[in-house]
Amino acid sequence: MAEQILEKFKELYGSEGDIRIYFAPGRVNLIGEHTDYNGGHVFPCALTIGTYGVVRNREDRKLRFYSMNFEKAGMIETSLDDLVPEKEAGWTNYPKGVMWAFEKRGFKLTHGMDILVYGNIPNGSGLSSSASLEVLTGLIIKDTFGFDTSMVDIALIGQDSENNFNGCNCGIMDQFASAMGRKDHAIFLDTNTLKFEYAPVVLKNAKIVITNSKVKHSLVNSAYNDRRNECETALKELQKEVDIQTLGDLTEEEFEAHKSAIKDETRRKRARHAVYENQRTIRAVAALQAGDVKLFGELMNASHVSLRDDYEVSCKEIDILVDLAWQIPGVIGSRITGGGFGGCTVSIVENDAVDTFIETIGKAYKEKVGHEAEFYVVDIGDGAYKIA
Repeated sequence: MAEQILEKFKELYGSEGDIRIYFAPGRVNLIGEHTDYNGGHVFPCALTIGTYGVVRNREDRKLRFYSMNFEKAGMIETSLDDLVPEKEAGWTNYPKGVMWAFEKRGFKLTHGMDILVYGNIPNGSGLSSSASLEVLTGLIIKDTFGFDTSMVDIALIGQDSENNFNGCNCGIMDQFASAMGRKDHAIFLDTNTLKFEYAPVVLKNAKIVITNSKVKHSLVNSAYNDRRNECETALKELQKEVDIQTLGDLTEEEFEAHKSAIKDETRRKRARHAVYENQRTIRAVAALQAGDVKLFGELMNASHVSLRDDYEVSCKEIDILVDLAWQIPGVIGSRITGGGFGGCTVSIVENDAVDTFIETIGKAYKEKVGHEAEFYVVDIGDGAYKIA
């Protein structure tokens, strides 16, 4: 893949100069959804699909962008002196936002760049194509300008850019997983403190299967920000009764004892999901570390029910995929993954059942919905890195 995009870069921009190639992965979250902005735990892993970038420095302040995924948009030109979000800038608002966030922190970008990107994360799948592009850009800037920034810093800069440049009030999980992933491990991350540990994902006779509903979503234009606001209001109501900093500070028992402080039933449901999902995630990681994949799967299933009923971020197509999965022998667990309102499910499926899983769900889903789903049997890969 790297050779193909390098050839395309040379075709567009010429072959002279110091040309560098980078990669940043997408992610799938095994459990711990909508907890990352509620001070809870998440358990994502980096994938081997993601976003590739080819870059060369310029002597002026011009920025030229080209995406092999949006070739009809052609080459988009702008400048380091024009780092403002613009609707007509399309996908380039993501790398521009990262540059803006670097400069906001006092890092001076002294010259422009020619950049080409190609992503093999399915568009709108909820596997963090935007975070992948942000982390990719952060790594390019760190390496190109020699900035003394850690990969955790790059994740935080990516989150800042998505929150404050692109207007999606996301948590840290997606960027953190893309920046800090490790092959064959998931990241058990406390989003409140950024303390984390790598946990080996040892499934023995099972595979991780991602199923794409092919229902596209945009978190910026969805109810994502509404959910965050509802949780923030519920937290303020709870803080009048109990000394907590985040919803992630509560156990289930503490929540049940104080939930009457939340005056609206919808907000109560949102907060209940945040609290219970956080505790589920803690138990799920312990189960995986103890080799109890069956319990891990049961907690995945419970996570989906909570996301469907309490947090209300699922949709008809996703629920169909999960319901179908639950009926197939050999499926250890299945749930929605990502921000919701479409996108993908993640399932743990015994090796002997993978073909049946894909065939059975593929046929039934098309009959029920009218279009096909896509299936990816995935490997867990490393975080962002320089290829050449």
